[in-house]
Amino acid sequence: MSEEKKQYKITIVDDDDFLVNMYATKFSGSGVSVDVCKTGESLLEKLTAGTKFDLILLDIVMPNMDGVEVLRKMREQKLGEGIPVVMLTNQNNEKDINETQKLGVSCYIVKAAATPSEVVKEVLNVLRKSQV
Repeated sequence: MSEEKKQYKITIVDDDDFLVNMYATKFSGSGVSVDVCKTGESLLEKLTAGTKFDLILLDIVMPNMDGVEVLRKMREQKLGEGIPVVMLTNQNNEKDINETQKLGVSCYIVKAAATPSEVVKEVLNVLRKSQV
């Protein structure tokens, strides 16, 4: 039996070009379409304009507006409702983890603790669960 191949569209919100390119390559190899936002502001603009994603992969440490603030603004402005958000960050402190969980993230991944392949696998799991 073959599983139906759905083309997922995600966005990676991160200002680190090397990591963005690496993850974009990994996700593309898994049949996932990748959009990139270098700042939280650009993500908010896209969501406000009605751009649809199946999942948002969000870093915390970014210039101007950190990922926690981006997530807070998304919730306040009711942007991206129903879109799973996965935090992908090197911030491994309880304050950020608790805050993002209160804001309803689907998953919190510490970059240094997961290989790119593990990140792709976890994100695909979240995508599949959200489509049910």
